[in-house]
Amino acid sequence: MITPYDEFPVHQSSRPFSEIPATDYAWDDGYFFGVYNASEDAFFYSGMRVSPNTDMIGGYAGLNVAGRQFTTRLKRPWRQKFDTSIGPLAYRFVEPLKVVRLALGPNDSELTFDLEWVGLSDVYVEPHHEAWSRGRRTTDQTRYNQSGTARGWIQLRGRRFDLREGEWWASRDHSWGLYSQRAPLMPESRWLPPPEAPAVRQALRWACWWGSPGHSGFFSVHESEDGEQVQMNDVFGTPLEGGIDFQGAAPQRRLVAARHELEFVEGTRRLKRGTWHLTDDQGGQWTQVYETGACAWNPVTIGYGAGSWKDGGGIGTYHASGQLHQEWDEFDFTRQPYDHTLYNGVQLKNAHSPEYLAAVTTTAPDGTVTRGSAHVELFLHGRFKPYGFE
Repeated sequence: MITPYDEFPVHQSSRPFSEIPATDYAWDDGYFFGVYNASEDAFFYSGMRVSPNTDMIGGYAGLNVAGRQFTTRLKRPWRQKFDTSIGPLAYRFVEPLKVVRLALGPNDSELTFDLEWVGLSDVYVEPHHEAWSRGRRTTDQTRYNQSGTARGWIQLRGRRFDLREGEWWASRDHSWGLYSQRAPLMPESRWLPPPEAPAVRQALRWACWWGSPGHSGFFSVHESEDGEQVQMNDVFGTPLEGGIDFQGAAPQRRLVAARHELEFVEGTRRLKRGTWHLTDDQGGQWTQVYETGACAWNPVTIGYGAGSWKDGGGIGTYHASGQLHQEWDEFDFTRQPYDHTLYNGVQLKNAHSPEYLAAVTTTAPDGTVTRGSAHVELFLHGRFKPYGFE
């Protein structure tokens, strides 16, 4: 099947774009976009993923204001229309790698928006991710990240947010390839030998995108149970990556070292405050302080995993109608931790939201202090010795 993309001389295989070099259901390609303002206590998120081997494209858009989280999800068969649109949700690439228009027109839910996501830096291409288990490649993926700002508007019910560049900041990533398997599109574990135990187990993932007057950036850190930054055999195994951008005024500076002092709400793993000491590739020393507020959101509602859709499926699963499907929900995550029941009946007990909106204060090597907003993603799994978690 020839697609509109095949018009351009950019093929990287002998097959048309409608065919991919893998038959695994875990092979997908898609985006995440975030837009946020710490003073407004509001975080907007939207994404879209193509799952070619199930012939589905799924997307979502949502808004969390001070912990109350509204999400709408949409999906349809992919090959019937090769376009980055799912009904009223559409992405248009005004200037690739720089300006992307995101819009959700009139629809059955109470969320609409029309905005332009504007990159403030070149993209950060992560080292290629590979992971293996029992001789089988379980991850084979490319990902890039970018920080930015936004302009346009978002409206939920009667409340409208007008986005102004330099006041609303933004995050994004784009990834494609073979990712870790997501239920329900995976074999039953009872028919397979147990996965190979990793030599070093990841316990902490920190990723953040921030914007402020004069500079912005992205960095991620992955650490073992003992707090070591070492390469690991998993989907996010790179110890440290990212850097600082000066919004065109100077070249990017890559980060070469990072250490942290994290504070948590007593008795929980919920982030309260984080201080990072960063070293760039020119020897510059940076200090960042992240202070979280009430707005923390849970990605479980965006629809990636089993039970996140009302039929019990995920973003790449087929919906019974065989046509455009849209649904939405709203949850109150203001009090954390909380119990949350997925649509397949699975219960998440004593959960907290791992995606934070934070106010960030940055002290540059020359002593200059700037303030802005940040998107922080923090996952802490099992034992993590530096902070006494078991």
